[in-house]
Amino acid sequence: MTAADERQLILQVKEGNHGAFRVLVERYMKHAYNIAYGFVNDHDDAEDIAQESFVRIYDSIKTFRGDAAFNTWLYRIVMNISLNRLRRKKNMNRTKLSSFQNMMLTADSGYAMVSQNETKEIMEQKLHELPTLQRAVVILRHLNGLSTKQVSGILRCSEGTVKTHLHRGLKNLRSKMSYLKSEVL
Repeated sequence: MTAADERQLILQVKEGNHGAFRVLVERYMKHAYNIAYGFVNDHDDAEDIAQESFVRIYDSIKTFRGDAAFNTWLYRIVMNISLNRLRRKKNMNRTKLSSFQNMMLTADSGYAMVSQNETKEIMEQKLHELPTLQRAVVILRHLNGLSTKQVSGILRCSEGTVKTHLHRGLKNLRSKMSYLKSEVL
């Protein structure tokens, strides 16, 4: 779908076309679910968050100005609902880290002596110990594969700020996991 087609769909939704909204939901539901799951690590919660996000979009689509891409707006809503859910539960759930784990492991092979399952578990736990903004940037950038520019749009900050929090988040995560290397050696 081209950007022009998407803008046309959004205009149709603003005019009350339910079929156009259904097309948007079908196109972005999986993305919304993946973002939510990256935060809450629970399938049912992620489905609820994705659905709630589209309800909010439907309720406020008339205020969407189009300054940012639709998916940026959606990701921002999903992220906010996810973070609110985590705050309400006051229970930092684990997050999916398979591709991120591989990146971290290849960056420093000293972790190779620890089983991959143990490393993944520890990495998930340590990720949730990061400050909220660092955790959000790492999840959006590395787990969801968004560009620095997309992450900056979602978080409403500069690309430089995203890069800073990404660097600090990765550094903190490596530091938190450094004890694994000393235990193995």
